[in-house]
Amino acid sequence: MTNRKQSASFDIRRFDIHSSSKASPARTIRASSFRNSAVTIIELLVVITIILVLAGLILSISSYVQNKGARARAETEIAAMSAALESYKADNGIYPRDNPGSTYTDSLNARSLPSPVPSPSPNSYTNASVFLYTELSGLDTNQQPIANKKSYFTFRPQMLGHPPGNSVTVAYLLDPFGNCYGYSTANQGNSSNGFNPTFDLWSTANDKTGNTSAWIKNW
Repeated sequence: MTNRKQSASFDIRRFDIHSSSKASPARTIRASSFRNSAVTIIELLVVITIILVLAGLILSISSYVQNKGARARAETEIAAMSAALESYKADNGIYPRDNPGSTYTDSLNARSLPSPVPSPSPNSYTNASVFLYTELSGLDTNQQPIANKKSYFTFRPQMLGHPPGNSVTVAYLLDPFGNCYGYSTANQGNSSNGFNPTFDLWSTANDKTGNTSAWIKNW
């Protein structure tokens, strides 16, 4: 009798152990799947973060390269126009200046009017740059030859600003930053204006505050 009880007890324990051993793999698989899912989400977040950081770096580098290229082009264009202005002076004895009248080049003072307003509507920047365009190119604002005018400089299409919907009329000289080039002879009329006794020629680049140290200029 005692042996039968012991045998039954042993069978029950064996059944319990066997049953629990059957359930264990399922629980193990679920736990493993949960851990794998958690790891996958973390890895995905890490990858996304890395991609965002790299994208930010690429955009930053691209902006820097574009800005550097624009500055280099502006420096080249200012140097070329300055050389043309010297040739103009050699032939005419003066630099292009709308004196008498002081309506255009003398009225644009780089010291007091630092911000260009590139617009089809006439303003100090556009008026002075169009005057410079006609004097150096020998063309009118419709790009037609002016009688008895000599050409000292050929302006490339990307240097010419036009009114909206008009690709012929020249409204201002365009710098690589999308602003109007500045040209001034204000110092000739008043030594307290402008910077050079000859002429001032500049691009304000990306500056919007009047910080002349950030400009690309001939002084």
